[in-house]
Amino acid sequence: MIIKILMLLVFFGVMVGIGLYCRKHATDVNGFVLGGRSVGPWLTAFAYGTSYFSAVIFVGYAGQFGWKYGIASTWIGIGNALIGSLLAWVILGRRTRIMTQYLNTATMPEFFGKRFGKPSLKIAASIITFIFMIPYTASLYNGLSRLFGMAFNIDYSVCVIVMAILTGVYVIAGGYMATAINDFIQGLIMIVGICAVIGAVLKSQGGFMAALNGLAQISDPEVSAVPGAFNSFFGPDPVNLLGVVILTSLGTWGLPQMVQKFYAIKSEKNIGTGTVISTVFAFIVAGGCYFLGGFGRLFSDKIDIAANGFDSIVPTMLSGLPDILIAVVVILVLSASMSTLSSLVLASSSTLTLDLLKGHIIKKMDEKKQLLIMRALIIVFIGISVVIALIQYKSNVTFIAQLMGVSWGAMAGAFLAPFLYGLYSKKTSSIACWCSFLFSTIFMLVNMLARSSMPAMLQSPINAGAFCMIFGLIIVPIISAFTPKPDKQLVDDAFSCYDKKVMVPQSEALGDGEEV
Repeated sequence: MIIKILMLLVFFGVMVGIGLYCRKHATDVNGFVLGGRSVGPWLTAFAYGTSYFSAVIFVGYAGQFGWKYGIASTWIGIGNALIGSLLAWVILGRRTRIMTQYLNTATMPEFFGKRFGKPSLKIAASIITFIFMIPYTASLYNGLSRLFGMAFNIDYSVCVIVMAILTGVYVIAGGYMATAINDFIQGLIMIVGICAVIGAVLKSQGGFMAALNGLAQISDPEVSAVPGAFNSFFGPDPVNLLGVVILTSLGTWGLPQMVQKFYAIKSEKNIGTGTVISTVFAFIVAGGCYFLGGFGRLFSDKIDIAANGFDSIVPTMLSGLPDILIAVVVILVLSASMSTLSSLVLASSSTLTLDLLKGHIIKKMDEKKQLLIMRALIIVFIGISVVIALIQYKSNVTFIAQLMGVSWGAMAGAFLAPFLYGLYSKKTSSIACWCSFLFSTIFMLVNMLARSSMPAMLQSPINAGAFCMIFGLIIVPIISAFTPKPDKQLVDDAFSCYDKKVMVPQSEALGDGEEV
């Protein structure tokens, strides 16, 4: 117990210390929100990865989908690495950095407003972000309850409040740079932790081959009549597995807290390095989490899904580990949760301040006031998320995966297509953007409030979110073809940034000099 407490104190001390150290980088809006657009590849890549993977993944998704799909759930982690990380960096990274700097935008809603010349799009996007970021933020705490109870016998409420306060301290003090440095440290902890835990769990089952053979002996007639379905290549339900892969992989392309990481990239060299680092990180952490969760049914004699839910699977798998490894797991989940929480509250506060309050509700807002309001809103967002998390925990309203699925589906479904086409196509119209915004948010709200009235396939928020993303990619170009064309001068001006010469066209290289 002494070792566990000491490790936690050191972890918390480092996080807060870095926040205080980075205060010098958070003296203006650009520094507080984007780190001065001068963040290196390692910090950017780890900030992207740690914002991507939280306790929702490690405890909620890994347990639930490992139970449902067996070892085939590893495909989710592979999809996260190849689609959610590699392709996201390759397709979005450079163009996002170039156009957002040229348009002088610090948030995704601000990009929509300036790229399409419609302030109403900026306001709508900021409202969508605010509404759907909150349940996602609240879901981050859930994975801590059982782990802290298992390791320290501490009440869940105390865990949530302490984590929220410490995260708030370093984000408020140091802004984006503090979160990026802390994300790097937390990312290293996640890599070491997941490798150690996988090794220990497999060893407890007699090794990898013994665990795989054990999984082959398990059958569940309610899931599949095929023997050995849980250790098969695509698992017992490949169609629904594909829905999870799409939501959790393609979804990052439309999430404000993820895309805004590209705004802060320092130079062209960092694009390639960051792409490799981010992809490898995702393979290890996401692939490792889902691979571990795939062996959950080997512990079915200790797990009561009906009574305790899917969120109890991973904690039960870890309960027999040595104390030192349990301490590592607790810090691993804390790292995953705090890194994502810091990213979400920073994105939420900056979006609400710069896109909704500034110039609309508060007409005159100088830089000092903007920083003050953003810091105050960070406190507000964290406070709301804590209240929702505690209410959800006591009333057992829903599972982690459902909370995250609704949030991801609404935001990514609304933003993915307009953002992607906005970077690449001059023909995308503002009406098409509105259609994407409205369809996804209304569809996901119906899924949340009247799920039973939807087709069986789309009653799952996971499948509903994936459907919204794919549908948006289809309808945006179609609607753009039949609606008034965007203003030619506005579009030509926005796309002129790609033709600016450095040593080559800037659409091919950011450049490392002052011209960037």
